[in-house]
Amino acid sequence: MRQNLARRAALVDAAIEVLAREGARGLTFRAVDAEAEVPNGTASNYFASRDDLLTQAGGRIYERLRPDDATLQAMLTGPATRARTAELVRDVVERVSAFSTGYLALLELRLEATRRPALRAVLTERVSEDVEANVTGHLESGLPGDADAVRMIYLATNWLVVERLTLPDVFPEEQAAELITALVERLLPLGREQRDDENV
Repeated sequence: MRQNLARRAALVDAAIEVLAREGARGLTFRAVDAEAEVPNGTASNYFASRDDLLTQAGGRIYERLRPDDATLQAMLTGPATRARTAELVRDVVERVSAFSTGYLALLELRLEATRRPALRAVLTERVSEDVEANVTGHLESGLPGDADAVRMIYLATNWLVVERLTLPDVFPEEQAAELITALVERLLPLGREQRDDENV
């Protein structure tokens, strides 16, 4: 049967919303059909199983979280300083937090991945690609810091996003921004330009 690709994407997006709202146990074909406002039985025509739907949702979240080319290009402009790095990290945290249902769904999928090898494989591949893309982009941009520093920032900011989306009063927005700046300043050395300025 020939499938409508736009309809399939809409169903996967609906699955993400259901996951975020109802958790993995609430993800059924019927719930996805209702969320997507399509006739009952539509999702089951597009996905071979619930596992297939979970795996597709895992891949789709990362597609939607990935910045577009214009955003990526804008991230490469500006001075190669710790202050610019902190600004970029804050922007990423804000962008990821703005897709709150996607991130919450991803947390549900991570828990499901401990029981579903196919889903674990998809998420492992996507997360690994994301981490290495962050490392490569950072190093190629000339921003201060090495690959390990980028990975540590990645780990710390991911948990900050979890806090902001689940218990936002633990680290209010202003404090979260200050913590990102402090994190970057402690992990990254001064850029050459900043060192030169300080030695003048």
